[in-house]
Amino acid sequence: MSSSVQRLEATGSALRDALANQDWAAIGELDLQCRMAVDAAMVDSRDEEELRNGLENLLSLYRELVTVCQTEQQRLAGELVQLNQSRQGAKVYQLFG
Repeated sequence: MSSSVQRLEATGSALRDALANQDWAAIGELDLQCRMAVDAAMVDSRDEEELRNGLENLLSLYRELVTVCQTEQQRLAGELVQLNQSRQGAKVYQLFG
């Protein structure tokens, strides 16, 4: 296995761990590292089958990551709506209190 494909797999594994822990800062950093690892693997890898498998695994991980991010975004949007409604309710009580 070429070193660039190994780096790709190692970075993907670290990204999967960060996703499992919902470590968003690490995910952002690892995303950049994955992009660099993909670029390097595309240039260095001579084994197309190996490269294809590594990229397919990474694609699957990114699909999962997008789904989790969308779910988290919806959860946070709901919290913001509730916060805004609470603030508006508090303003009403202050007007009549």
